[in-house]
Amino acid sequence: MSKLSRFAGIALACTAATLASFTSTAAIAAQKVCVFDILGTSGDAYNLAKDYTVAMNKQGVSLELKAYSNEAVAVDEFRAGQCDALLATAFRTRQFNGVAGAIDTLGATTIVKGGKIDMAASYDVVRKVVQTYAAPQGAKFMNEGHYEIGGIFPFGAAYPVVSDRGINTVEALAGKKIAAFDYDKAQALMIQRVGAQPISADITNFATKFNNGSVDMIAAPSLAYKPLELSKGIGTKGGIARFPLMILTYQLVLNKPKFPAGFGEKSRGYWVGEFDRAMGMIKNADAGIPAATWVELAPENANKYNLMLRESRIEIANKGIYDKQGLRVIKRVRCTVNPSDAECSTPSEEG
Repeated sequence: MSKLSRFAGIALACTAATLASFTSTAAIAAQKVCVFDILGTSGDAYNLAKDYTVAMNKQGVSLELKAYSNEAVAVDEFRAGQCDALLATAFRTRQFNGVAGAIDTLGATTIVKGGKIDMAASYDVVRKVVQTYAAPQGAKFMNEGHYEIGGIFPFGAAYPVVSDRGINTVEALAGKKIAAFDYDKAQALMIQRVGAQPISADITNFATKFNNGSVDMIAAPSLAYKPLELSKGIGTKGGIARFPLMILTYQLVLNKPKFPAGFGEKSRGYWVGEFDRAMGMIKNADAGIPAATWVELAPENANKYNLMLRESRIEIANKGIYDKQGLRVIKRVRCTVNPSDAECSTPSEEG
């Protein structure tokens, strides 16, 4: 063998070794996921995310979780490229995909039948919307720019939590102070619409403001009752009205170029399979609230308030805050779950 041949052989061997090393490193490099959970690594959302990483590892994608108890910081770091994916509430993820974020809008998934809130049917609306977006034909709605929604799961209905059970009608809200997340403009608009006063808050301090008496009302899911010690603000005079202002969801946002082709669809399919597990957590949290804490709504008010939320939702959508395409999808689902509702024969959100 000539010297030239030996040199060429050595060069090829070195190149092959380098490529093999690069390929191996790329294969094990983990994509970072910013996970918001107000309880950090001990919370329900983080625990769900841990199981997700195990499942996705079997799909050949390695994920590394980073917990945040401050949602704003999690979003900022995701935007800055410190994380390749973000798991947070739809209030924050709506900026990356308005269609998916429309699930968490005033009364969008609430079903009223015979003057009563039908929670089973309401959660069924959420389930069917999530299934719609997880199906292959729903992928077009889940992509916006280089962001893709990689999964959605319910976190429970947002109920009115009041410091005084006397605040049991919309009329009684006049002049009252209600916490409004300053990054969700719809909340302040709705609060002003009923004659109440919006008090700026965020997910890290709204419960504290309620517990120390700075606000008369907040909206929160039952999963927040124990961790945020809402019983302190409720005391002996307050309560939780059994009327869902909306059903909250967590949503996973992917920086699409950072993941293999087709990963988003697999990821959405995984989270559809976790829907019942999330519902189990919600039902347990509902059952953990003392029966005497709940305030039942009069039948005439259930219909009236649901209509009020619908009118507010449409008005807010016309201001460009809610995504109309997302609302149209949800309305179609609502009308498959409750076809007798009068809204199913009117255009409303179709505009």
